[in-house]
Amino acid sequence: MAKFDLKELLAGNTYPGRGIVIGKSADGKKAMIAYFIMGRSENSRNRIFERYEGGMRTKAFDESKLSDPSLIIYNPYLSAKGGNIDIITNGDQTNTIYDFINDKAREGMTDDFEAACASREFEPDAPNFTPRISGVLYYCFPRNTFTYKMSILKSANGRGEVCRRFFYNYGEGENGIGHFIHTYKCDGNPIPSFYGEPEEVALPNTAKELADLCWENLNEDNKVSLFVRTVDLSSGEAEEIIINKNK
Repeated sequence: MAKFDLKELLAGNTYPGRGIVIGKSADGKKAMIAYFIMGRSENSRNRIFERYEGGMRTKAFDESKLSDPSLIIYNPYLSAKGGNIDIITNGDQTNTIYDFINDKAREGMTDDFEAACASREFEPDAPNFTPRISGVLYYCFPRNTFTYKMSILKSANGRGEVCRRFFYNYGEGENGIGHFIHTYKCDGNPIPSFYGEPEEVALPNTAKELADLCWENLNEDNKVSLFVRTVDLSSGEAEEIIINKNK
């Protein structure tokens, strides 16, 4: 049994910030990804998710109100290696990981994800020093399996002088189990970074169930957008759901 109830974790936290959930459906048939963004400022709340071929990006809902795109406009999701790898992150490190994975000079190396994350650090947004959270899924469709890893890059005790990098390898995972990591432990000023290992949570069977679970329990004032992707491990067929508060 999972250690935490995802519904309770979300409903009991007004500001987890940006969050990633990765794991396997309860029936063991699907890989599952959820990524959400929240915002307290007008600039952060003025966003939507937009799917495009090969990836998904954040975009200003009202371009006239966009004041600083540097840390809020990026590709949260990219597909790599012909659809055999999914990358999900909370910043432009998505592209760094993608480039490392697709670098022909590194072909066959197994530490592309770790090496890519090792080349980056937390966001330069003092005094919060927002952590960079990332996840990668490797699909092996002939075997009907996948493996996944997660990472967080965070400042040492919020000082902004040293970056600490943590990596978590979950292998093939377990049926009905996911791992949830988010940028902030809770609301605050400055906002305290997430700490500890990714939280083990129970997952449902379908994309819609996961989307409803996340969206309905995120703080109504602060939630902005949600992306859910599931991949059938026998066929490779994907189902995706995007929910934007700004419509």
